Amino acid sequence: MSQMSVVKICLFGSFGWDRGAVGVAGAGRRLADQLGGELHAVVLGPAADELRAGLAEISQRVVVAGQAELAEYQPDVALGALAELCRGDGVKAVLLGNDTYSQELVPMLAARLGGSSMADVQQIEVEDGRIRCTRSAYGGKASAVFELRRDPAVMWVRSRALAPAEPTGAAGSVEETTIDLPTPRIKITGRQQEEQQGVRLEDAKLIVSGGRGLGGPEPFEKDLRARAEVIGAEQGASRAACDAGWVPPNWQVGQTGKKVAPQFYLAIAISGASQHLLGMGDSKVIAAINTDAEAPIFKHCSFGIVEDYKRVVPLLTEKLAQLRG
Repeated sequence: MSQMSVVKICLFGSFGWDRGAVGVAGAGRRLADQLGGELHAVVLGPAADELRAGLAEISQRVVVAGQAELAEYQPDVALGALAELCRGDGVKAVLLGNDTYSQELVPMLAARLGGSSMADVQQIEVEDGRIRCTRSAYGGKASAVFELRRDPAVMWVRSRALAPAEPTGAAGSVEETTIDLPTPRIKITGRQQEEQQGVRLEDAKLIVSGGRGLGGPEPFEKDLRARAEVIGAEQGASRAACDAGWVPPNWQVGQTGKKVAPQFYLAIAISGASQHLLGMGDSKVIAAINTDAEAPIFKHCSFGIVEDYKRVVPLLTEKLAQLRG
């Protein structure tokens, strides 16, 4: 009798049942179904009831390592814990999200488990029993398909852009476990918490972003901030605007910034370089305002207006506010 295939998803309890966790769980459920196997969830750190319940609805088994030492992220401790929890015959794949913790852990975890790794995965398919994943190449100008030949395939996925999974109809088991953790080799001597106003860009449903074409920091403050508040949107920016010091670095959307997937993304005075498109290309609806009719952004948006943003944004904001109710 052939061995049952197992797909494991790994989450951090401190994140909760957010869009990232929902997306990873959805990707894991679909992959397990394609393999004809089971989905198991692993949670590091204390987990809220909502997270446990959400995972139990779509997983056959949920294992929570709720030790206090795992409440805060320590790379070597988290790596040791995941390596212990993800070992086992039949484990075909291990999926993590696109948070900074997971991105750091994926290649190291693959090495510990003797598997293969892949980053920034947008789609996963099974063909002839092999796991194939699709990711962007050449700064988002093309897509590449990779076949991961060594099990387990350890990947971090664009979780917030992925669809959730349907409940299985039978609640999976939820169990607590205690594991032997390695002694940390890294000592945290201090923390600096960035002030977070509003929703994180990665979780925002509406985003208004500005680029180099705004000309300076004042338009971000005077024009974009007020408009974004009217429609309940968060603010983003291109790398050029962040590098110029016009806005905080945590506003940056793009290849080296935040990967976002809102329901609506409005790009104002952003030309649409491939690096920026890589960060916001998963948005459901993209609209752009630019004075350059040849700007690349217009090839990737659902709606585009060739005009000075100062003439368009007030009218557009008023209309969007009416639609929002």
